[in-house]
Amino acid sequence: MYLKSLELGGFKSFAKKTVLDFNTPITAIVGPNGSGKSNIAEAFSFVLGEQSIKSMRGKRTEDLIWNGSPELARANRASVKLHFDNRSKLLNVDFDEAVLERVIYRDASSEYLLNGSQVRLRDIVELLSGAHIGASGHHIISQGEADRILNASMRERREMIEDALGLKIYQWKREESERKLLKSEENMKQVVSLRKEIAPHLSFLRKQMEKIEKVKAQKDELRALYREYLAREHRFLSDMRVRLASKAEAPRRELAELERSLSAAKKELQSASGRDEKTHSVLAIQEKIAAVRRERETLSRDIGRLEGEIAARERLAGAEASASAGEALVPLAEVMKISREVDAALAHTEVGLLRQAVLKIQKILSVLAERFRLKKEPTAEEAEREIAALAEKKRGTEKKLASAEAAEQEISEAERALRAEIEKAKDASCNTEKDWLRIMARQNELHGAMNMIKVEQAELLHREGDFKRELTEGALLAGREILQYERALLLPSEGDERGMQEERRRKIERLKIRIEDAGAGGETDLLKEFEEATERDAFLARELADLTRGGETLRALIAELEQKLDEEFRGGIEKINEEFQKFFSLMFGGGSAKLTVLKPERAVRRETDEALLELGGIDREELAEAPPTEAGIDIEVHLPRKKIKGLMMLSGGERALTSIALLFAMSQVKPPPFIVLDETDAALDEANSKKYGDMVENLSKHSQLILITHNRETMSRAGVIYGVTMDRTGVISHFGKEDHPVIFKKRKRPRVVRGRAESSLALRKSECGSSAYFHKLLCSKRVADALKI
Repeated sequence: MYLKSLELGGFKSFAKKTVLDFNTPITAIVGPNGSGKSNIAEAFSFVLGEQSIKSMRGKRTEDLIWNGSPELARANRASVKLHFDNRSKLLNVDFDEAVLERVIYRDASSEYLLNGSQVRLRDIVELLSGAHIGASGHHIISQGEADRILNASMRERREMIEDALGLKIYQWKREESERKLLKSEENMKQVVSLRKEIAPHLSFLRKQMEKIEKVKAQKDELRALYREYLAREHRFLSDMRVRLASKAEAPRRELAELERSLSAAKKELQSASGRDEKTHSVLAIQEKIAAVRRERETLSRDIGRLEGEIAARERLAGAEASASAGEALVPLAEVMKISREVDAALAHTEVGLLRQAVLKIQKILSVLAERFRLKKEPTAEEAEREIAALAEKKRGTEKKLASAEAAEQEISEAERALRAEIEKAKDASCNTEKDWLRIMARQNELHGAMNMIKVEQAELLHREGDFKRELTEGALLAGREILQYERALLLPSEGDERGMQEERRRKIERLKIRIEDAGAGGETDLLKEFEEATERDAFLARELADLTRGGETLRALIAELEQKLDEEFRGGIEKINEEFQKFFSLMFGGGSAKLTVLKPERAVRRETDEALLELGGIDREELAEAPPTEAGIDIEVHLPRKKIKGLMMLSGGERALTSIALLFAMSQVKPPPFIVLDETDAALDEANSKKYGDMVENLSKHSQLILITHNRETMSRAGVIYGVTMDRTGVISHFGKEDHPVIFKKRKRPRVVRGRAESSLALRKSECGSSAYFHKLLCSKRVADALKI
């Protein structure tokens, strides 16, 4: 992997988009003081995730954004991009080119992008740590940074070296693990506190649940008793129902038969009541006979009256006959005798005798009519008229007599028939009454038996009602499972079935009383609360166990990381010392230099405490509470031909050379892809500058170098020179590599740097005076001696 280019836009003094390509191992950036060269070094720190605005010479985020000029408005955002060739996959991304970008806005918000996709700062730090790249440290070195490593404390110096050794990822993991462990311990305390808080309530709920479990066991027992009791009761009631139905069937059928017999008897008795009607009919006939008799009496009276008149007429006719013809007359006494005979006959023979009397009367009337017909006197005529009237009355009497005879005949026949039926009905009625009494007696017996059966059925209904109530009450108290009692219907019969049932019933009542006394109300809510509390406590217990395991894992990880850090650190120190000695000898022409790992005062004190612990002077808990200690770094130098051993005795130049040698040594242990050196050679003289240039070329074998310098010797080692200046508007312009060639002569090996002007200022051999700085740089006698144009 190598750095391809740096792209700036709106960052500090780079108002316009500016692209710097890095195609050679060494690239130099030159320019006058204040032209903005260091802004390029800060741009590297910025895009790599530097969070300290102060380290980038600012106070606020806005200080990193182009603030405008009279000719150019200020920018609202600043962005810096780094383009990497990632074909070697040093960066752990699946791209052959990786583009890392950071953008900030005036509202202090920022974002990081990797190949256009937004990522977190943490992701950037982890990604770059794998390639030994960071926002600051051994690969972005300024003059102040070089001196800082000498002035730093032993702890700070250790951090710089750990960063150079690529141990920052371990440190970050250790710190993160320590934060997690601290958080885990805090969480453990909270969990323990929560468990203590809910423990009394959980204990109370557990006791309540024990009661509920006891009640549950009683309910299970009650449920079992209920199932057997209900099964046997159901079977008993079913058998009783069948038995009563069978017992009632025969009386019911016999009663039905008796009802039919009784119905027949009722019909016979109703026919007997018809006999009374016939008796009434006979009486009506007798009344009719009485009426006929009354009519006969009336006729008798009429006949008596006629006989009187006839007697009178006979006396008159007799007198006339005696006077004229001498015929004998019928005495009145004979007529009266006949009348009496008629009466007697009517009295004895009723209609028949009446008929004979009427015949006699007719004969008499005929004689009388004949007698009076012979008379020519007015008296005979009157007699004839009277006789005609009597004849008319006779005919009426005859008609009445005929009607009476027909009525008598009909009535007599009806009377005879009715009397026969009445006699027959009397015999049948007597038998029917006997049957009726027998049926009623048997019916009463059967009704008594049916009443007993109904009493038993009523008892059965009552027991069935109790059975249903037991079902309902049992289902509410013991659960609906008892409704599945049919499964127990195949239980064998018991000897004393009813006695055993009563015993079960008593047990059920006792269990019901116990369950009710236990107070089963709110069981569901209590169970739910207990389950929630138990689940909460179990969850907390699991959390505590997880936290404990996590804490143990974190402690093991921290110990592993510390061991790894210590091993890597001590191994890295040895490698740094080798390189440090090499570069130091090169810079000073001999001497020695090395890094020494020292224990700080706390570590010494801890060793003392451990010794006291062995002697019993302190408690182990006090020793455990002591903070962990880490070794510090000291620098030992021995200059050739001088008795100088400490850093405080070095001159400024010697300190600069020592710091440069140390920084270069640090960068060689785990070389980063690129190194930015910002005027680290400023304090070197010409001789030391040549040594510095030799070391730079040595470093370029392992890392790309971006050199910000004023040193001509350093420039001569660069493959590409970028010139940076600032125009009158305050905008930085830089000179690139596509213009006229400038050949630097160095160790018989010329380098060609092509420059292309990207502003109105051109870097040309014939126009080098267009920029005073570059004129002095490229046209001075000292540079002319080194340049062959």
